[in-house]
Amino acid sequence: MRIEFLYFEGCPSAEVLLPRVRDLLARADLSDEPELLHVETIEDAERERFLGSPSVRIDGHDIEPGADERTDFGLKCRLYRNDAGSGGVPPDAWVAEAIRSALARA
Repeated sequence: MRIEFLYFEGCPSAEVLLPRVRDLLARADLSDEPELLHVETIEDAERERFLGSPSVRIDGHDIEPGADERTDFGLKCRLYRNDAGSGGVPPDAWVAEAIRSALARA
């Protein structure tokens, strides 16, 4: 399983999300470590299909439902919207579901 953690330097939400991702991987009995991808330029953002900091992809798929269809790439803070509101980090349930889906595909 490939876990990509995309962020830009100084993003406070990245500092919150990375330990949560590691914890959710451990809860799934996985020892996989997220690959940290530091996005520095707009060119990097477009090449990496970066939707904002922080972003998590598992096996090439963004953990946010529907995000794979988006094209609004750039150097920006990411805002996750869900039924509970919005914030700078996704719900744990999205990450856990992306992990389960990746395991089911393996």
